Amino acid sequence: MSQYALLISPSSNRVYADASVALTRAELAVFDRAVLGGRLSDITETVLGGVRYVTFAADRLDERDVAYLANLSSIYVLFEVTGGLLRPVELRPLDRFDDDLLTIPKYPGKTNEQFTKLLLNVTLLGSAFAPEMLDRKIRVLDPLCGRGTTLNQALMYGYDAAGVDHDRTDFEAYSTYIQTWLKRKRVKHRAESGPVRRNRQVVARRLQVSLAADKESYRAGQTQLLDVVQADTVRSGEFFRPGTQDVLVADAPYGVQHGSRSAGRGLARSPLDLLAEAVPVWADLLRPGGALGISWNTNVARRSEAARILADAGLEVLDDGPYLEFGHRVDQAIVRDVLVARRN
Repeated sequence: MSQYALLISPSSNRVYADASVALTRAELAVFDRAVLGGRLSDITETVLGGVRYVTFAADRLDERDVAYLANLSSIYVLFEVTGGLLRPVELRPLDRFDDDLLTIPKYPGKTNEQFTKLLLNVTLLGSAFAPEMLDRKIRVLDPLCGRGTTLNQALMYGYDAAGVDHDRTDFEAYSTYIQTWLKRKRVKHRAESGPVRRNRQVVARRLQVSLAADKESYRAGQTQLLDVVQADTVRSGEFFRPGTQDVLVADAPYGVQHGSRSAGRGLARSPLDLLAEAVPVWADLLRPGGALGISWNTNVARRSEAARILADAGLEVLDDGPYLEFGHRVDQAIVRDVLVARRN
């Protein structure tokens, strides 16, 4: 049995940094359950040399095990503990692009990049496709995509990314940012943007980008797809075919400074109202075995109420073990939690 120590990446958000050890322990346990065969034990916090680590024991990790763990949302360095010394383990995450794809955008209400990655990870790990996360393009849809943090994380992983958001300003800001970033980084791509018309009426605006991390992949047709629609999320089924998405990831309105619009209504601050209307639409877009992951403010909606909405849409809620350990404080008004459910 080998001992390992995981050093957590520094977080620019002090409050999130305070919660990062507990969140990393929970995320590591989800990885263990989904792709490591339950081989990890004694996952705990340990102080070494005055620094907090997440430590665990395991049969010696092989190359594929480490390849999975390299994508933990908060991992900075992984050490094997040998005779009281820390031996670095080489990490090779999935990342296809420079991390400024995620870090450059700054705007009020932006979700912490580390949490965005955590939410995507635990949702994917809750799906039937978890073992494939290293090997193929997963199809990721964020039906409340805002200015695209989740979409950018999916692109970082080499996945196809799709998004829906009602806000025209957010759509335009993301469209401008991603196309500027691709040009500045000289990433080979082709972009098309414009209105979507039905019966001679403009019903949405859409950005579609085909891109590849290198020119050779682009020439060979080994491209990633980015597809973003400016429309109400309850109309997502008008733009994406049923049963085509591997995972859906949504950061629901927090009921404070965030909100969402629904057809015929003003700004809605209640995540439960939004989820009740949208989750049946979202669930229909998932492939069998796909998973839906949401985060929301538990101060305005109880976990049991959100779970019931997911279950009523025919999804199996993963509501045990480490999936109960993601609650954490964001600020005085927001305590955020994560809920994951699978379509069987």
